[in-house]
Amino acid sequence: MPFADFWLSLEMLPFTQEIGATAWFPFIESIHVLSITLMLGAILMVDLRVLGLAAKSYPVSTMARELVPWSGIAFLLATATGVAMFMTRAASHVDNTAFQIKMVLLLLGGINILVFHTQEKALLQSLDVTFPVPLRAKVCAGISLFVWVGAMVAGRWVGHLI
Repeated sequence: MPFADFWLSLEMLPFTQEIGATAWFPFIESIHVLSITLMLGAILMVDLRVLGLAAKSYPVSTMARELVPWSGIAFLLATATGVAMFMTRAASHVDNTAFQIKMVLLLLGGINILVFHTQEKALLQSLDVTFPVPLRAKVCAGISLFVWVGAMVAGRWVGHLI
């Protein structure tokens, strides 16, 4: 395993051991799940609207403006709590197939966000209910749904695979 000593050293940090051995772990895990739920819910609503599958009477621009900030805040909270949980069992997580899949999907999700919100941001801000959503925006929304739901499913499997 690459960096084996490094991963083990993370597990041996005093605050990491405190998290892993006390009620802090389930508390942090609960915050992690709640933040992921908020993030995925906001992403789901925007993506379903872009795909034309939900909230058709709302402009894409309004939904994106109101929900994307919530998903960003939730993502930061999920990242912080995810790192805290990871550190308690870092050496085993890096070899866990579900964890590896989750990390790849998170990376793909981040790339999709960069593409979608940098190249399509002006377009999203101008879309009203009367304008058709371009195919490239729908493709990004479809990829987003697949990647974020996949990351959530893989994350649930992390604790069940050894």
